[in-house]
Amino acid sequence: MLLYVLQSHGSSPGRPGFFMAVAANGAMEGSIGGGIMEHKFVEMARERLRQHEEETTIRKQVHNKNAAKDQSGMICSGEQTILLYRVKGEEAPAIQQIITCLQQHRQGGLQLSPEGLDFRESFMPQDEPYFDMADENNWEYQENIGYQSHLYIIGGGHCALALSRLMSTMNFYIHVYDDRPELHTILQNDYADEKCTLQDYSQLAEKIPAGHHHYVVVMTFGYRTDDIAIRALLNKKFRYFGILGSKSKIEKMFETYMAEGFKPEQLYDLYAPVGLPINSHTPEEIAVSIAAEIIQVKNKED
Repeated sequence: MLLYVLQSHGSSPGRPGFFMAVAANGAMEGSIGGGIMEHKFVEMARERLRQHEEETTIRKQVHNKNAAKDQSGMICSGEQTILLYRVKGEEAPAIQQIITCLQQHRQGGLQLSPEGLDFRESFMPQDEPYFDMADENNWEYQENIGYQSHLYIIGGGHCALALSRLMSTMNFYIHVYDDRPELHTILQNDYADEKCTLQDYSQLAEKIPAGHHHYVVVMTFGYRTDDIAIRALLNKKFRYFGILGSKSKIEKMFETYMAEGFKPEQLYDLYAPVGLPINSHTPEEIAVSIAAEIIQVKNKED
């Protein structure tokens, strides 16, 4: 049984695209927002599986105990609409296509409707999940699957390893670049999807494309290599471009760039020094500050 959050409003804990899978043996994966509401829907799904029910249900849940109906049992305010969908045996080929798509790091689209579950090779044009409903027999849900967000980490040291480890849990496709192929933190980094050895950081101009879903963090081992990497990418537009370093180091670099004729707007969009100011010191703390800033930018409404 699939449980999908189709819509949400206000301070709802479940957002569109949140989903769970509940198996007949009791196993489950994912979340639709947690709390008593999620527990209630999981038990509902398990009971339907035990009874071999195949009915598809769309239910509104209001997070307010004073609501006249559709109370979720939670008091966080807001509301969400949840789909309970029984997966059919004949949908196994579409599910296998989804699994293959994810294993091969490709992108595609998932569609749910009264006609069933379907996979599309093409990416949906919209970034966010789409839901439209005329009535209980005429509705459609679509979402993109596969990696949409790409994180490019320039430099493969201890901070890169910690950042890779953390961001690998957040559905980012992670690229790590360094010019030291035998660096032990590169060899230890099993969290990156791709690791690339460069002859020179100027090669980044050819290897990293601009993109609205592309996030770049420069954290090489020194000022000189940082400078080469930054110059290679300054003319490209990314969703996020951060530079690890002290405030004085960043100010010195920016003064040099301005004196050489770089446009102010090329520098103002940079997140430098990188990360939220949480007084971080260790690689793990630095990774948390950078990850938090990236998520803040990613989830900011355009």
